[in-house]
Amino acid sequence: MYRTGGSLFSKGRVVHAANAVNFDLRRGETLGIVGESGSGKSTVGKCLVGLHGFDSGRILFNGKSLHPGSNFQAVAQGRIQMVFQDPYASLNPRQRIGAAIASGPIAQGVSPVKAKLRALDLLKLVGLKEEAYERFPHEFSGGQRQRIGIARALALEPQLLVADEPVSALDVSVQEQVLKLFAQVRREFGLSMVFITHDLRVAGELCDHVAVMQRGKIVEYGTSQQVLCAPQHEYTRRLIDAIPKLAAEPEIA
Repeated sequence: MYRTGGSLFSKGRVVHAANAVNFDLRRGETLGIVGESGSGKSTVGKCLVGLHGFDSGRILFNGKSLHPGSNFQAVAQGRIQMVFQDPYASLNPRQRIGAAIASGPIAQGVSPVKAKLRALDLLKLVGLKEEAYERFPHEFSGGQRQRIGIARALALEPQLLVADEPVSALDVSVQEQVLKLFAQVRREFGLSMVFITHDLRVAGELCDHVAVMQRGKIVEYGTSQQVLCAPQHEYTRRLIDAIPKLAAEPEIA
């Protein structure tokens, strides 16, 4: 919830960025949260990782209630991690990649030697060479930086991964590679995932269930097949109509 600024003759109004949002997520499942800019989907994601407070409701994680404030990560114990939309902005430009990945485990009490070995393993997992460990963020492409963001999120061995528009800034060919990487790490680590996107096509490709958000509320929820093939809400149908269609194959005379 936030308050818009008023003028000299009018009061500001209260706007709920997300309201009455309810969903369950089982271990190993991926939920796609889909909507246009301003729908509230990123706010939900930030609430899930403790980056955004909320005024009412609760988040249950492994049977424990997570509340905004200092105890959020203490209760979550690093088991909820986020992959951000802009990988460059989320990395310290003066910090080497290896340190960025290893710093989380070290802060949790892992020895520097073990943290480095895990960071090297994760770099290999996401398709980067060992020498990436000593390099800086500006030396990588956008797709490579997003792979680094995934490796950093995995370093703390999360059970839930929240990905906020992680492929929206990437070229289409690179998008497909990163989506395949998300699917791979979900299988290998048994992760639950919340995948936030404005693209229903992407959600349908990766996610088990899809929640469609409009103006802070979930207006449609179902399996990916149900939502994409038999949408019930007009807003969902508009999102599907906005998906670029492949050009028809030319007829051979």
